[in-house]
Amino acid sequence: MINGLGAAGLFCAAMAALHIASTAIAIIRFRSGVRDIKRHSTAPGVSLIRPVRGLENCIEQTLNSSFALDHPNFELIFCVADRDDPVVPLIERLMAAHPAVPACLLIGDDRISINPKLNNLAKGVRAADKEWLLFADSNVLMPRDYIQRTLAEWRPDTGLVCSPPAAIHPVGWWAEVEAGFINSYQARWQYVADALGHGFAQGKTMLWRRVDLERIGGIDALASEVAEDAAATKGVRSLGLRVRLIAPPFPQPLGFRSFGEIWRRQLRWAQLRRASFPHWFAAEILTGSVPPLIAAATAASLADVSVVGVVLLFALIWYGCEALLVRAAHWPLSMLSPLAWLARDLLLPVLWLQAWLSDEFVWRGNAMRSRDERPGLAQLARQWLGRDTAS
Repeated sequence: MINGLGAAGLFCAAMAALHIASTAIAIIRFRSGVRDIKRHSTAPGVSLIRPVRGLENCIEQTLNSSFALDHPNFELIFCVADRDDPVVPLIERLMAAHPAVPACLLIGDDRISINPKLNNLAKGVRAADKEWLLFADSNVLMPRDYIQRTLAEWRPDTGLVCSPPAAIHPVGWWAEVEAGFINSYQARWQYVADALGHGFAQGKTMLWRRVDLERIGGIDALASEVAEDAAATKGVRSLGLRVRLIAPPFPQPLGFRSFGEIWRRQLRWAQLRRASFPHWFAAEILTGSVPPLIAAATAASLADVSVVGVVLLFALIWYGCEALLVRAAHWPLSMLSPLAWLARDLLLPVLWLQAWLSDEFVWRGNAMRSRDERPGLAQLARQWLGRDTAS
């Protein structure tokens, strides 16, 4: 029978092995994905559709990158919900500065869902006339071969090609923490899932064949989940096809971030993952460093050895792996990075718990729920205790 020391030690070893293996898989995936993509005189037609709202950090840089793409057959469609949005003059100025690029700006809000991004995107999909549809968030910084690299990932068994963001240019402490969330945590696990044949969509970049999108019910089918990328994942899998990831991922400049901004964003993403894939989300509590660090401290205490020494050694191994991944992927790495990763890991259990206890969040100024019909666990608990009798 395993005693407390053995159980704690076994848990630490298992979590360390999983962390090292996931890091190795991500590094191999990045390196195997790097290849020379040549420009061809003939290429499939691509409608590049970018939903935009507001003046985000680095917005002129990211939108301007749309006009420098080295693809011979694409159209550029910007979608904005409100004519008074301050981003409209910027888009019009960029379009005027690049008259050779076939581009248009569509304004309006098609209410097909509770998802404001999907409502904004819908008109662009309906106006597009190319064989391939490429959705790209406004904060994606596109390299010149963005379209070629995305098309190059397509295989006969593919239904969707995506790219998670790679956070670059963080400004300030909380931007460093958010880079830790996006890069060596979320992207790492997304590439592990992709390597195991269970890739899932992320809405930053999504490449569809028009025929496949129509087979799952068109753009309206993406309203079946609160998050369009979760609906896309389920729709593609229903066709017996795979979601594939581009490696390395495309960059997203962060700029300055406040604690409130990253908390709201990370909580929203956690709530959406919990609502769409609750079984996978339940296991996320084990993916950060806090549980194995607690187990390491427990094992050291039971073995009557230095708790501080064991914890520091375990942290060195854990965050040393992350540093190797970040360096291999050419992501931002500084002396502050390990502290930012530790801050991220301390926030992970709090975000995980809060995601189970709340459904409400604000997205782009819209009050939303991660589940439309079912009450959240916090509301159920209040009802059970007799503190909230509302139906």
